[in-house]
Amino acid sequence: MSTPVPDEIIEQIIADGLTSPSWSNTRPIRVAVAKGDVRNRLSEEFLSRWEAIKGARSGIFGKIKAVLKRKGLPTSNWIVTRPYHKDLIDRSKNQGKEFFSFIGVDRDDKKARDQSWARNYEFFGAPVELFIFTHKSLGKYSASDAGLFMQNLILSAHSKGLGTCPQGAVAIWEDAVRKEFEISKNYSLLCGICLGYPSDEKINSFNANRPTPSEIIFPEKG
Repeated sequence: MSTPVPDEIIEQIIADGLTSPSWSNTRPIRVAVAKGDVRNRLSEEFLSRWEAIKGARSGIFGKIKAVLKRKGLPTSNWIVTRPYHKDLIDRSKNQGKEFFSFIGVDRDDKKARDQSWARNYEFFGAPVELFIFTHKSLGKYSASDAGLFMQNLILSAHSKGLGTCPQGAVAIWEDAVRKEFEISKNYSLLCGICLGYPSDEKINSFNANRPTPSEIIFPEKG
């Protein structure tokens, strides 16, 4: 919902996030808090770029137009747009099937599927978007710290009656976020987190399928 989240609550959940462990206590994480006019400008910019991407998928002329204008093309984190490795793709496909079935969208209904994806760039109606940045020098260890930080932050938010949604979809346009905040070149955008008071929409009751412990534990040799 669009109900504003008080600044003191935002600060508190970030403080709770920082109770997580960190690689040599380096804390290689920074957060850009988008709300109000900044949040709205970023949403409009992301939606505009998303519309351009949709055009690029609609045939050769759309692709040529997108390349010439460079509107909507990823400016960071290209890996988000690439197909998943064969070890991972099945779970992703099954997730998509289960999700769209749950919200009543047919597999062949491209318009409805695109509208669903566009909700990412509306931040799902949340009044706050947290952009999570990590220090480039620590590589995967920065990402590890960020994951620990985000989990604590998310649990803190939920304990205060808030809802969250981590988003990789916003990571491909880091330049747009940099236009709104003073961000060191040593940091790169990892993901976003929508933050707000949850509504009672059906989509908020969807539960993704989880693997069993035995599926993720390596067997011993022998």
